[in-house]
Amino acid sequence: MLTVEDLAAGYGRAQVLFGVSFTIGPGETLALMGRNGMGKTTTVRALMGLLRPWGGRVTFAGRAVQGTPPHRIARAGIGLVPEGRQVFPTLTVEENLIATARPGRWTLPRVLALFPRLEARRRLRGADLSGGEQQMLAIARALMTNPRLLILDEATEGLAPLLRAEIFAVLTTLRREGEAALVIDKHLARLRGLANRIAILEKGRIVWQGTPDALAADPGIAERHLHV
Repeated sequence: MLTVEDLAAGYGRAQVLFGVSFTIGPGETLALMGRNGMGKTTTVRALMGLLRPWGGRVTFAGRAVQGTPPHRIARAGIGLVPEGRQVFPTLTVEENLIATARPGRWTLPRVLALFPRLEARRRLRGADLSGGEQQMLAIARALMTNPRLLILDEATEGLAPLLRAEIFAVLTTLRREGEAALVIDKHLARLRGLANRIAILEKGRIVWQGTPDALAADPGIAERHLHV
């Protein structure tokens, strides 16, 4: 579904990504991991057209999309849950969800059933939600675009353990339902139970790719590249 080949990108004269390559198949979850400042969010920005790549190729559903404007990439079927949530603060939960909705299997009732906390707060403004609830709203809003691929950038960053567990439970449900996803997160134990494959990014390069079982079998990999 998504093929990234030799992706290079940066800011000004500073190169951040050096030949990043990975693939995501239909219904597959790929976890992209790495310490802070290694290029994870830059990768997301380049994939979504928020940052023009310097080189390489990004193919989605058989079509080259590198350098394409963000709104066209979204319309092609990639839904983004951005770092920092970025919900519409003055809109209600329900208005946030319907503002960018597109026809498909993810409807307002179905999304609210997936997130009972949002159902109970559907008349509240985005600014009135807790951080965890805003994160749920950001995921629900992306689902309402009925994407073919969901990208989650630091989906559980800074959340309390209970809320983090709730979000990972939702992501597990989405995987069971066949949603393809690129998940960026730091919680290795959780990702081992969620991802089909894990890719580790270090200084703008993919330094390891494999299954969660392969990563668990060699603790030195995580110790060297993730400091866990």
